[in-house]
Parts: sequence; structure tokens; C-alpha cells
Amino acid sequence: MNIPDGRTTNWLGGAIAGAFVLSFFLWGIDYAAVFGGFIPLRASGGLDVPGGIPVWLTPLSAAFLHAGLLHLSLNMLMLLFCGRFVEKVLGGKLLLLLFLIGAYAAAGMEFAFHPQSDNPMIGASGAISAIIGTYALLYSQQEVRAIGPISANVVRILWLAAAWTIIQVMVGIVSLGGIGRIAIGAHIGGFVAGLLLTRPLIYARFKRGW
Repeated sequence: MNIPDGRTTNWLGGAIAGAFVLSFFLWGIDYAAVFGGFIPLRASGGLDVPGGIPVWLTPLSAAFLHAGLLHLSLNMLMLLFCGRFVEKVLGGKLLLLLFLIGAYAAAGMEFAFHPQSDNPMIGASGAISAIIGTYALLYSQQEVRAIGPISANVVRILWLAAAWTIIQVMVGIVSLGGIGRIAIGAHIGGFVAGLLLTRPLIYARFKRGW
């Protein structure tokens, strides 16, 4: 398989890796997570973090923070693989837009799952899940038939969303001792956002010349 070049994907990955290095050496992971991570309870107004990044910006800042090298490496592997293929179709600007919307969709879904949680959510996996969702839809080779009034495209989206959800739940159950230790909602929210945004982004790319 020939992996296409992806200048924007590479720059995005470099920025995320650079942010991890800075946060690790300048502030420490725990400090950075509190002040720059997405905290659902803070988003609902139930927690104040003096001097922290503005709460409306934390869904994005959280995507540039990671808990360790393994966490960062796994996310970068998925970004650099799927991102380059998606960038080949959508271009760099729309890839960044997809990442941005994915970050906020991930935070929104995590908030819906755990609105009273004071546990900081960090990591780019939610935003990258949006890219994975678009990649899966663009490069899926499986033929899907319509079910009654539900179009084949909608059926394929539902199947992909269901499969990704099941995978994330299984990962959450077996990793680090329990489902509460992984942001399942963020992965689901990002992935579904990627599925739903694929067609509008393709339209913007080829019909409007973005």
C-alpha cells in the first residue's frame, strides 16, 4: 500500500508532538491536564480552574495534551496513516477543519456521557476519531444494501458507527482496569462527526473549490 504524502497531516502531528514535549518539560503532565484539559464539570460551571485555559477552548487544547509517550505514539500512528489518505481527498484546510470539529464533537459527547466528571480529558484520539470516520467512509470497499426506506449510505454509516462504538467499549473494558478510564464518549463523538461530515466536506472541496 502506497501511503500518500500529507504535508498538513505531518505538520499537525508535529504540532501535537511538540505540545506534548513542552507540556511535559515546562509544566508536567498532571498540571497541564488540569489547566488545559477538557473537564466536563468545569464546562457546566461546577468547577473553577483559576488561570486555566478558557473553558470554551479546552476541547481543542486537550487534543494537544497526552498522558505519556505510548498515548502520544498510538494517536500519532493513526493520525499519520488515516490523515494522509483523508488529506489526499479533502486537502489540508478541510482536514484541519475536520480535526477541529472532531475535537469539539468528542468533548461534547464526553460531556453528555459524564457531565459531572471532574476528570480531565486529554489526548487527540477524539479529534482523530473524526478523521478515522471519514477515512472509513471514503475507503470502505464493502457493499451495503438499502434497508427499506433507509438508503445504503445511511446503512453503511450506521454499521461503521456501531462497529466503532463496540470496539471502543471493548477497549475501555479491558484497558487499565475499567471502562471509566478511557474517554469512550469522546471516541464515539469524534467518529460519528467524521461520518456525518464526509459528504459536506467533499462537496465543499470539489463543488466550491476549498
